[in-house]
Amino acid sequence: MNRRAFLGTALGAVATAGAVNGAGAAEPSEVVLLASTIGPVDAGIVPALAAAFHARTGVVVRFVGAGTGATLEMSKRGEFDLVMVHALSLEKKFMADGFGIDRRDVMYNDFVLLGPAADPAGIKGTSDPKAALRRIAEAGARFVTRGDNSGTHVAEKALWDKAGIQPGGVWYEVFEKGSSGNGPTLRHADERGAYVLMDRATWVVLKAKLSLALLVENHPDLFNFIAVIRTNPERFPKANAAGAQRFADWLVGDEAQALIAGFGRAEYGAALFFANAGPKVRPPGL
Repeated sequence: MNRRAFLGTALGAVATAGAVNGAGAAEPSEVVLLASTIGPVDAGIVPALAAAFHARTGVVVRFVGAGTGATLEMSKRGEFDLVMVHALSLEKKFMADGFGIDRRDVMYNDFVLLGPAADPAGIKGTSDPKAALRRIAEAGARFVTRGDNSGTHVAEKALWDKAGIQPGGVWYEVFEKGSSGNGPTLRHADERGAYVLMDRATWVVLKAKLSLALLVENHPDLFNFIAVIRTNPERFPKANAAGAQRFADWLVGDEAQALIAGFGRAEYGAALFFANAGPKVRPPGL
């Protein structure tokens, strides 16, 4: 079974093909396979971009969401044409090892520190998230982590490192289903009355149903940069290299960037992501 037939069988319901082709529709003439970090999938921006690209070009983008670490590992097997990810250290290794080419910034949002409204660690209003993490550790206040080497987890680990702390102990809970994504992790943290680092889009989408409060935000260490990387056609000759190039080009073009800039405003009163082709805001380390 070739990779497209396999993915169509295993992942078809996750992809836009089911939505844009319609029941009983003929197979599309061209398919691009995208492995994406799960947050933008759950927030709806990946489905929206895929649908808009299909409307513009007739090309179907089938996608699956997973943590960035898992996304890159799947892509190393040659099952996808490009990836959408948000962990620069993992992205650099993926490319240095010859699996990916042509990294492009597409959009960004930011992470926020959430916690119980009672705020037992006293972090509300702290300007520096590193200082907030130190207070959480000193208080032994419950903190939930995805623990799955996703982009969110990588960002969280980097913050602990900058704070000079190796978290551990009964207060630091690794969510056993963290690989299922930011939404389930945030809901679990809410149930546990715990602190958690979360991307703002997930928070905005779910906050009406949660009791957690936003306590720390708006710091450069909390930026969350999302990029696309094409898989290396020299390493994966069966990849749809031309389709991946076309989709990547479109993602950094005016139409996609305008869609990103406006996404979420009507429903939530604020954009969930900021367009960043160029990039307008440059990720540290590039």
